[in-house]
Amino acid sequence: MTEKSIVVFGESEKGEYCRPYCCRSMNQLYENFGQQVPDSAGIHFGVQVLLHDFYLIYFRVKEEGYSLQDYFEGLWLLKSQQLDSDLCAIGIPGVGNVEVIESVSSLCANHQSILIMTESDLYDYLTEAI
Repeated sequence: MTEKSIVVFGESEKGEYCRPYCCRSMNQLYENFGQQVPDSAGIHFGVQVLLHDFYLIYFRVKEEGYSLQDYFEGLWLLKSQQLDSDLCAIGIPGVGNVEVIESVSSLCANHQSILIMTESDLYDYLTEAI
């Protein structure tokens, strides 16, 4: 049986940028990333993934929604490497950028997975796309 995973891009107080960290427990999440950075939601998303018994693949970005190069490098890694698990979803809290969302959506379509974002990010995306 293939393990089900969810990818999350987010800020944190420690860890390398643009590197996929694999976490199976809260302890691993805390050891790798420390506390949640104020005004960010990545660690919160990661906690939710683990609480729902999914395998977490976390990419640290410099600033949620603004460090576009970090998102594109992480997406390139996801596209170019074979995953050991079934990719169920990609979470991008803080992102309202059309290019990033469309790139993530394309990857989600290839894996038949879902895109997880906040309501305010969806609103930013929809109003920017007009």
